Amino acid sequence: MIDEIVKYNDSFVNSGFYKPFDSNKYPRKRIAILTCMDTRLVELLPAALGIHNGDVKLIKNAGGLILDPYDNTIRSLLIAILEFGVEEVMVIGHTDCDTAAISADSIITHLIQRGIKRETIQNLKEQGFDLKNWFQGFDDTKSSVHKSVAILKEHPLIPAGVKIRGFVMDISCGRLNPVA
Repeated sequence: MIDEIVKYNDSFVNSGFYKPFDSNKYPRKRIAILTCMDTRLVELLPAALGIHNGDVKLIKNAGGLILDPYDNTIRSLLIAILEFGVEEVMVIGHTDCDTAAISADSIITHLIQRGIKRETIQNLKEQGFDLKNWFQGFDDTKSSVHKSVAILKEHPLIPAGVKIRGFVMDISCGRLNPVA
């Protein structure tokens, strides 16, 4: 599949199809969006929000979660705010999110089935790395979004004045529902 994508890319570049996507690194709408990596959001989210290439900084991860106040998601948001002029942050979860149902034990079982040695997992645990917490799911999307928004609003490095809001998108139609 990667070879097919690379072949298409060559045609895309050689034909000049890239030209309508020309933009710069500064988001026109001064917004960063943290959302889930769910494949159903690839086209739905931009279409439902009316955003286009160059409009926003879009950050995606499994569940659209912030697990720790100093994780890579926070780092990305801080860089977007401090270096690229972002003034507002939207945290957007969605209905029917598969990350909610993730079982850390199941993920660890899959790691072992894919050839990761039990000793490696045990060594990580002994070094203080909590795989179960790292692979955690969540109880419900609304509370997950609320938690991520709270982490951002209380973060000591997020400048005052950055507007932070949370939403749950209905995956069936793209409707945003605010999370208080």
